[in-house]
Amino acid sequence: MSRKASLSGFHEWLPAERIVEHHVLDTLRSTFELHGFSSIETRAVETLGQLLRKGEIDKEVYAVSRLQGETDANDPNRLALHFDLTVPFARYVVENAGHLSFPFRRYQIQKVWRGERPQEGRAREFTQADIDVVGDGALPFRYDVDVALVMAEALGALPIGDFTIRINNRKLAEGFYLGLGLQDTAGVLRNIDKLEKIGAAEVSRLLQSELGATEDQAAQALALASIRTEDTGFVERVRALGVSHELLDEGLEELAAVVGELHRRAPGRAVADLSIARGLDYYTGTVYETVLTGHEQLGSICSGGRYDALAAKGNRTFPGVGLSIGVTRLMMRMFSQEMARASRSVPTAVYVALTHDDDWSAAQDTAGALRSRGIPTEVAVSAEKFGKQIKFADKRGIPFVWFTRTDDDGATVHEVKDIRSGEQVQADPATWMPPAEDLLPRVVELGLGATPAG
Repeated sequence: MSRKASLSGFHEWLPAERIVEHHVLDTLRSTFELHGFSSIETRAVETLGQLLRKGEIDKEVYAVSRLQGETDANDPNRLALHFDLTVPFARYVVENAGHLSFPFRRYQIQKVWRGERPQEGRAREFTQADIDVVGDGALPFRYDVDVALVMAEALGALPIGDFTIRINNRKLAEGFYLGLGLQDTAGVLRNIDKLEKIGAAEVSRLLQSELGATEDQAAQALALASIRTEDTGFVERVRALGVSHELLDEGLEELAAVVGELHRRAPGRAVADLSIARGLDYYTGTVYETVLTGHEQLGSICSGGRYDALAAKGNRTFPGVGLSIGVTRLMMRMFSQEMARASRSVPTAVYVALTHDDDWSAAQDTAGALRSRGIPTEVAVSAEKFGKQIKFADKRGIPFVWFTRTDDDGATVHEVKDIRSGEQVQADPATWMPPAEDLLPRVVELGLGATPAG
């Protein structure tokens, strides 16, 4: 587990933990690129006006200013650190629309900042990994299915155990509420989004006291939120509640398409969960949340949804759908629960020992020959006793120590020692290779196996 952060909410991983994090990020990158997503990076800051134009998140934003500059807390042009990657991406699409080909498939892995109360699963500086598909004017619904399949594949390749993607549709929920006669659908969604935190009784009270719902309307809204199925069986259960509305019909059809395809292609990975609301207001259709099996109290480690009006340029709109992995949230749980670890804390596979101090240049030649074939190698800086040099390598987790000596005929002899087993054999720096499992640090999952961290 990492050291306690000296600045609460800002994590600094130890070297072995960083190896695990790199493995996670590399796995995500490779999966996203296999599905044709292009990498982008946006600036760390946006204007406050840009960041605050959607959703109730103003208290979470870190504003920035020059020490010598005059600042106005209400100035919409004041700069602030981005709290997610979706809003900056929307701005990026609008500004670069003339240079992009649509539908545009992007992935983005960056740090973001949010003024939350630090606890496990929540940090103030954290890394997110996003994928989005954005269209120009229209975006076929099948992309809602596509991004969910990609994310299921990406998460399935990580050393995190089982997980469940919980899926709902805002059209379904809003259409149901309208069919009940509740006009403030956004208000109902915000209260339903609190269901797991405050319970059904308190949500019912809020719906009645704040939104004017009747007891029966509140009960019906909660009945909808209680529906959860692993396949498309939710459609029949929603219909049984006796509510009708055109928007509800559209949402049912879309959710059935997403859940049905995931049920076929990624069985056991997804469920229709009609309690999922997502707090941000820019979602307009499919919404997703992902929980780790056995770690549900951590909350969602991957979420997102469909947005049809987040990005616009005049009369031109750019609808999209995307998902975001909270990488730092995931890493915090992986480390605290020892879900994965690195086989060693350094990339070095070979430590070249010195017999004499003037052998250092020749040792660099040996190291160069090993490095030229992709073997991470270090060279000792002084000719201490071999036992001390071996102990130094062992302390750092380096598996092999390389020795060079001169035989009775004056010929140079190279030998390599596996300091774990004690076996020492002659070796040629131009051809010797360590076993594949020792070439790079490995990520070991739950004691069940190992994955190279490259």
